[in-house]
This record gives sequence, C-alpha cells and structure tokens, in this order.
Amino acid sequence: MTVTPALAATTPPAHAEPAAPSGADLLRRTLRRQASTVAVVTVPGPAGFTATSFTSASLEPALVSFYLSSTASTAPSVRAAEVFAVHLLAAEQTELARGFARSGVDRFAGVEWAPGDDGVPLLAGVDAWLTARTVQLHDVGDHFLVVGRVLTAGGPATAPPLVHHDGAFGTFGAQRGDGGKGSAARR
Repeated sequence: MTVTPALAATTPPAHAEPAAPSGADLLRRTLRRQASTVAVVTVPGPAGFTATSFTSASLEPALVSFYLSSTASTAPSVRAAEVFAVHLLAAEQTELARGFARSGVDRFAGVEWAPGDDGVPLLAGVDAWLTARTVQLHDVGDHFLVVGRVLTAGGPATAPPLVHHDGAFGTFGAQRGDGGKGSAARR
C-alpha cells in the first residue's frame, strides 16, 4: 500500500485521540452537572455578587462559607469586610441573580435593601437570609475561601428555591408519591 505524503500530513491516524482537555475544562464540564443553590452575598460598601458556591461548613459552631474569584470586582470589598450577608433566592428571583452577576454596573440600582448590623446590606423580599462575621479567609488557587460565624438569620423560607444547573437557572420541587425520597429539577 502506498500513502501519499500530502494525505498523511492532513489525515490523523485512525487510532489518534483528540487532545486531552485541561483540568479547568474538565472541572467546568463536570460541575455544570451539579445543581447549586443561588445566593447573593453582600458586604458593607455596599458591594455584592451572585454566588453558587455557598454552603454550610459546621453546625457547632455555626459556620458558613463561599468562594470568590480573586480577580472579581468585589474581591477587595469582600476581603476587607468583617461581616457579610447571604441571601438565598427564590425561584422567581432570576433577575436579581442576573443583576448581581453582571460586571461594570451598579448591582444595587433598583434593588430594595436596608443596612443591617455593621452596615451589611440586607436585600428585601428574599426567601431566606443570614449574616455572618468573617472568621477565616484563605487563598485557594485562583479563588479565595471566606468562612463566617452565623450571627442572625431570617426570611419566610417557604418559596421554591432558585438553583443553577447546566448553565441555566431553574427550580426544584419534591416529587409526589415517593414518600419524600426523591426530587425533580425543573427549568
């Protein structure tokens, strides 16, 4: 069999594999499959951003945490803040989530809020919120981790939650007839 040099140079062998994706690409692709809570984190200033990395860290003592990119426009304000508030959004608050995710705009424009203790902005109309005092701050790769001790909490906590999954906002509701053992995501 004869192979012409031009064809050999432009056609990869049948057994060749495509270039492997980077670790960042693998992480992005995998984590798009993880449904995440959507929250707005605020600090005195006021400053704030939409977060999908918020989580509880400990029950005793009551600690919560979130991550933020070190290059985010709000990073200096968050690093300097002694307190922060986390606002868990309801399914109908997609626009609020999008507004606090935008760069280069006044994220508080048109948003009803009031200063809480130590000047931390508390957003009106959210389903649940808490305030926390920063107790740890750690650089982790291209992000930093903020851990806070819970101070206060409130809100009706009755609405279906806003979640983020596969690049889109949606909600979550329990399936009927399964004894509370399962659930379903909706977009």
